[in-house]
Amino acid sequence: MTALAWILVALTSLVGLVWASRHVLIAIERRKGFVLTEDYAGGEDLPAVTVVVAAKDEQDNIGPCVSTMLDQDYPRLEMIAVNDRSSDNTAAIVERLAAADRRLRLVNVGDLPTGWCGKNHAMHVGLAEAGGEWICMIDADCRQTSRRSLRSAVAYALDARADLLSVLPNLEMKGFWENAVQPVCGGVLMIWFAPGRVNDPHHATAYANGAFMLIRRSAYDAIGGHEAVKDRVNEDMHMAARVKQAGLRLCVVRNQGLYLVRMYTSLGAIVRGWSRIFYGTFGTLGRLSLSVGLLTAMGLLPYATAALGLAALAAGAAPAGVTLALAGVGTGAVAMQLSVIYRFYRLIGARAAMAWTYPLGCAVALAALVAAVTKLRHGAHITWRNTTYTHQA
Repeated sequence: MTALAWILVALTSLVGLVWASRHVLIAIERRKGFVLTEDYAGGEDLPAVTVVVAAKDEQDNIGPCVSTMLDQDYPRLEMIAVNDRSSDNTAAIVERLAAADRRLRLVNVGDLPTGWCGKNHAMHVGLAEAGGEWICMIDADCRQTSRRSLRSAVAYALDARADLLSVLPNLEMKGFWENAVQPVCGGVLMIWFAPGRVNDPHHATAYANGAFMLIRRSAYDAIGGHEAVKDRVNEDMHMAARVKQAGLRLCVVRNQGLYLVRMYTSLGAIVRGWSRIFYGTFGTLGRLSLSVGLLTAMGLLPYATAALGLAALAAGAAPAGVTLALAGVGTGAVAMQLSVIYRFYRLIGARAAMAWTYPLGCAVALAALVAAVTKLRHGAHITWRNTTYTHQA
């Protein structure tokens, strides 16, 4: 038993050291990291851009999404909203907006062909009518908070010589579980898809977030468009991978003040939504299992070690050295973890005062990862926007 306790002390010490190293990374990011803002300078000779959004039963979101994009300070802009089999007032809202602004067009999709995911097919249909030199693909639950978000993104893409630029979203988080879980799940993705590796053309790591993707039309055609990823649940990730595989330039950048997205509004929706994201993004038992292991060790092991040590001390268990080591190392690792999370939440614009909820967020994220594992079995169902898809092993 003593040997196992010392092994636990050693593992928790290692976890604490890893958390300590994160302080250094945060300091470097604060000092050198780039964040795209509306102040990013761009010339007036900007290319024509077609903004395309697919919407299925998005009557609560489509109005602000379209209106804030049409309100952009951008000289050559057209927008296509694709109504993907909606049963609510999505189409009527777009029609009303299109009647007041000739730059907006509504495209209706009535059927989903076999072998396609719904959003992929809707984007495929909409992009067939796009005339811009660049394409900006956004999600219906996005709301631009600056009139210069598109101008800044295009200017940065041109300066970076990007073929695909993904402007990472700022999350609008209102409820307790949104603030407790969303940053943790986003952090799981960053374990695998660190922006530094994504932006390195010599590294195979590829990542993009479909909330705001800006791509050259020539690059979109070169990678086969949405037809090449028609059956992929997370088409943004697979398009990013194809961009890198084609030798094209992929970039991701954080933003401040450009746009917001509120992903999920309840605990159940968070678990279901992130399980789909993890399934579509990782896609293999190996990556999902390793993510479960890493999150368990980094997120929950310090608390387990501290609790065991403190309980043993309270019970007067011997030998005292082992119990003191468990309690001390566990408590130290917890303190180091929460101090890092506090700084990290401030860095990404999350509520730093919610850092104490990190272990709760880890537990929910683990539930979403395990749910994603269950979707890998042959015949498992994945439901997204009221459309059910079947996994083929």
